[in-house]
Amino acid sequence: MSKRDAAGWVISVFGLLAGLAGLEHGIGEVLQGGAAPAGLVFPSWPEAAFFRIVAGEPAMSLVPNLLASGILTILVSLGFLVWVMAFPRHKAGAPVLLGLSVLLLLVGGGFGPPLLGIILGIAAARAQAGAGRRRPASGLCRALAALWPWCFTAAITAWLLVMPGTMLLDRWFGARHPAVVETLVPVFILSAFSLLALAILTGLVRDRLAGQGGRAGSPPASA
Repeated sequence: MSKRDAAGWVISVFGLLAGLAGLEHGIGEVLQGGAAPAGLVFPSWPEAAFFRIVAGEPAMSLVPNLLASGILTILVSLGFLVWVMAFPRHKAGAPVLLGLSVLLLLVGGGFGPPLLGIILGIAAARAQAGAGRRRPASGLCRALAALWPWCFTAAITAWLLVMPGTMLLDRWFGARHPAVVETLVPVFILSAFSLLALAILTGLVRDRLAGQGGRAGSPPASA
């Protein structure tokens, strides 16, 4: 992976997670064959016990055929992955991410992956707008910039707890403690989105202080 600024690391890593989650939806739809979905909203994995805790991974599609919907979802997810990994700093990065996210929503990529993609597209737009601009190094800005590696790591952990964490918890403890596992799902989701917002905010501040260069472009481990 090439050298990236802090916001670029957030966009690339969480874009990878969004693209892989979209692929998972597409595979589930392809495996259902060429039948028509039961409605506009349908489960990507209706018979899979692993996805019971998340109601079979709901998705929506304007395509009236599950096989075609799944193939399109896989193709859009692959396009999303290529773009977010290869062109994170492209001047058209934000519009393309937003467009692919909306398309992913409409062809069967679920709801979480497109929402995550839209958030990353907005973050890319903010990063592009602030490219090359330095912000006065106030104490608050320095504190936020210093928090970025911790927020970034915590956000990744929270998203992994959402997927596949909730499914694994349900598999291991769902039969004995179903209420506890079901309560943890919204807690994990809320934590994941909150920590992602913090990772984006602190990353943008870090990049502004560094003028989109220097230490802000280093990987988290060396931050």
